[in-house]
Amino acid sequence: MSKLPRPHYMERNSTQTLREGLEEYYALNPHLTPPNTQPPEFAKILLAHDVGHVIYGCDTGMYDELKILPLFWWTSECTFKKFREMRNTPAVDVMYDDMIKEKGVFWLYREVLKVIPPLIPKLITFWFKTRQRKNRVPFLEFEPLLERSLLDIRQGYDLLPFISDNS
Repeated sequence: MSKLPRPHYMERNSTQTLREGLEEYYALNPHLTPPNTQPPEFAKILLAHDVGHVIYGCDTGMYDELKILPLFWWTSECTFKKFREMRNTPAVDVMYDDMIKEKGVFWLYREVLKVIPPLIPKLITFWFKTRQRKNRVPFLEFEPLLERSLLDIRQGYDLLPFISDNS
């Protein structure tokens, strides 16, 4: 069984622009809901979340989905408080409801329980590394970053310690 090559946007030192990384992310994940098919308020949140996947070098598996949320809270303008406010958007509820309808509650809990044990030590390390952080990654207003390289963004916002260099 051959291993698929690691996407360029997930390479720790990727020189792709954020725009190129986002294009690759969507090309490799055709199952994702395109933000432009959603109501404007939710589309903006969904696109910002997808941009985060590219900036933080995360895939769409449960491990990275659970890793990226705390990274947002601790390193971006999407603090936990702002996340809770966005979470109250009706369209976000629809997204979660659709996922549960498609996969089931049992699947969701099983997947979460499977990835939590190896993830907790990493999150604790991340939490200590992000204390007193002042320079936060833009979340909803990320457009000025689109033409910058991922490496430049990651260095500029001190994100390299959070991006795996495993291939």
